[in-house]
Amino acid sequence: MEFTIKQEGKFKYIEEGEGEVLMLLHGLFGALSNFRGILDEFRNGYKVVIPLLPIYEMPILDSTVIGLVKHVRQFVDMRGYDSMTLVGNSLGGHIAQLYALEQPHKIRAMVLTGSSGLFEDSLGGGYPKRGDYEYIKDRTGYTFYDPKVATKELVDEIYEICNNRGKAIRIISMAKSAMRENLAKLLHRLTMPVLLIWGKEDKITPAFVAEDFQRLLVNSELVLVEQCGHAPMMEKPFEFNRILNEFLQKLKVAA
Repeated sequence: MEFTIKQEGKFKYIEEGEGEVLMLLHGLFGALSNFRGILDEFRNGYKVVIPLLPIYEMPILDSTVIGLVKHVRQFVDMRGYDSMTLVGNSLGGHIAQLYALEQPHKIRAMVLTGSSGLFEDSLGGGYPKRGDYEYIKDRTGYTFYDPKVATKELVDEIYEICNNRGKAIRIISMAKSAMRENLAKLLHRLTMPVLLIWGKEDKITPAFVAEDFQRLLVNSELVLVEQCGHAPMMEKPFEFNRILNEFLQKLKVAA
């Protein structure tokens, strides 16, 4: 199923369905394709929103995690959302946490999967070498338990990003800023329900990171997904959606 990308001013986004807002925040190399399974599954019961984060278009000086949090805040204010469940993968999870620390009254709950914010071994310990397709293919496969999940289309997309000088500079700037924004001493402030859905074989943000999140977030629960890497919503979409749906149903009962 195809979805329409809307644009209002500087904001590009997808908004499908009606009901409670379920906002999906993608990671550094992520985009709509990462969340297509969630969008397909939940658009009939929720207002599913995906702001397309301007990672590659931002001014260099704004190419930071804080710059993206500012973009999300402005987008939410523009759309007038006042109660949301945030779902963030990788860098998107980091943005979700920072936004929730800044605007806790707008966050009903959070779902973090492979999130940065405490520790991240970005793409296996090194930035992909420009011009080396096989290296980028290998590092993209490193993201998943099953390297075959890294389709040629996905590898080609990351290869293009890494070989575009402007995009590559912004990626590096963003990754370095994420390392500076360690949230270990702040997470106790987040008291909303948090679900951690983690690939048990995640090599970028290993399972011990999820356990640290669970320890630091006072109202959190952790589900480890077997034979799964850094992006459970891509690698195990049916299991991810089942776990997410159970969490959302519990929120409804609690309300």
